[in-house]
Amino acid sequence: MGAGAAGIAAAREAMGLGLTVRVLEARGRVGGRALTDAAVPMDLGATWLHAAQSNPLVPLAEARGLELFDHDSVRSSRVWMGDRWASEADMEGYDRAERAWHAAVTLAGAGGGVRSLADAAPRGGFWDATLTHWEGPVIAAAEAGEIDLDDYLATLLNGTNLLPREGCGHLLAVLAEGLPITLSAPVERIAWGGKRVRAEGAFGVLEAGAAVVTASTGVLASGAIRFDPALPERTIGAVHDLPMGLLSKVGLRASGDDRLDLPSFGGIERRLDPGERAMTFVAWSFGRDHLEGFAGGALAWDLAREGEGAIVDLAFQELRGMYGERAERALRREGGVESSWGTDPWSMGAYASLRPGRGGARAALSAPIGEGRLMLAGEACHESLAGTLAGAWGSGARAAREAVAAVRRLT
Repeated sequence: MGAGAAGIAAAREAMGLGLTVRVLEARGRVGGRALTDAAVPMDLGATWLHAAQSNPLVPLAEARGLELFDHDSVRSSRVWMGDRWASEADMEGYDRAERAWHAAVTLAGAGGGVRSLADAAPRGGFWDATLTHWEGPVIAAAEAGEIDLDDYLATLLNGTNLLPREGCGHLLAVLAEGLPITLSAPVERIAWGGKRVRAEGAFGVLEAGAAVVTASTGVLASGAIRFDPALPERTIGAVHDLPMGLLSKVGLRASGDDRLDLPSFGGIERRLDPGERAMTFVAWSFGRDHLEGFAGGALAWDLAREGEGAIVDLAFQELRGMYGERAERALRREGGVESSWGTDPWSMGAYASLRPGRGGARAALSAPIGEGRLMLAGEACHESLAGTLAGAWGSGARAAREAVAAVRRLT
C-alpha cells in the first residue's frame, strides 16, 4: 500500500515471484516523497541516488536509458563569513575542522555511553556549530540533540552521489510503469487478524493473502490508518521512536543573466555561531535557471507552520545578507516552487530519524506482523540506508519477500 519507492519495489518484487498484486496509493500520483516539478524542473523531495556503487536504483535507471550525473565531480561551495566570502585559507581551515569533527564523533560512538549526536559533537571550535548544523538539520532533517549517535554512525553514506537529470520523481514514475496501481485510494482501515488481510477505504474493500504497508512513520503515528487489531506494542513503540524530520526545499528562478558569480551546482553555506540557523543553497543545477534552497530540522518545521511563501521570504532574506539588493534583481519571487512535506497529510515530514537511546527501532518497525501477513516498509525501516530512496527500495523489496513467503507458508 503506497506507490513510493518502497511500494513500487514491493510490487515489482512480489510480481517477479509470481504473485498477483494491487498497489493502493493515497495521492493522485506515484513517487511518494520523490516528486519532480517538471516546469522548473527540480526535485522537491528525494534528489540524489546516494551510495551509487551499491544502490539498486542505479542499474534500473541505466537500463532504461536515464542519464545519471556524478554530482560529486563538480561539487563546490562558497561560505559566507558574515561580512565577506571565505578565503582559500578559511576553506582549508573548514576542511580540517570537518575531519576533526567527524573523528571526534566517531570516537565518541566507539566509546559508548553517548546517546545523541549533539552530545558527541565538538563544541567551541570556530566551525563546530556550522558542522553540527550541517550534519543534523541539513543532512538528517532533525536537530542534533534529537538524533541517536549510534544510528547516525550506522547510516552514514559512502560512495558516489548521482543525480538523475530528469529527477528522482521521474525515475520512480518510469519504474512504476505497468504496475497495477490505483491512485487517489487512501486506506482507512487494515484488518489483519484473520487468514486474509483486508484494506478498506472510499475505494471499497480489497482482500489479499498479505499486505505491505509503506506509509511514513508520521502517517502511522497520526492514526490516519486504523489497524484491526491494533499493531503490536513493539511496532507502535518503533513508530514513535522514529519521528519524521523535515527538509524543505524552494526553487527560485533567475530574472535575467546574473548568476551571482556561482557555477552550475555551486553551493552556498553560511558560517554559524552556536544557536544560529540558516538555509543552504545549490545553484543552477545542470545549467538551468533556478537556485535551490534547503531548510532543515526545527527551522523547516517553523517555516511549515508559517505557511506558503515563508521559505521564499527566508531565502531572499538570507541571500540579501550576502548579495544585498543584487539578490532581489537576480532572482524572482514569482514562478518559484516550494515543497510542502511538513503539511502533506500523506507524509507528515521528509524522512525519519531515531530518537537518542532507542536502538533497535528500525528492526522492530520492519519485523513481520501476523506471521508475515502484514509488513511495514519504507526508508525508516532500513538500518544502513535510512532516509534515502535506496533504503526505501531495499526495504520494500525485503518486505515483499517476507510477505510472499508468508502467503505460501500459510495457504
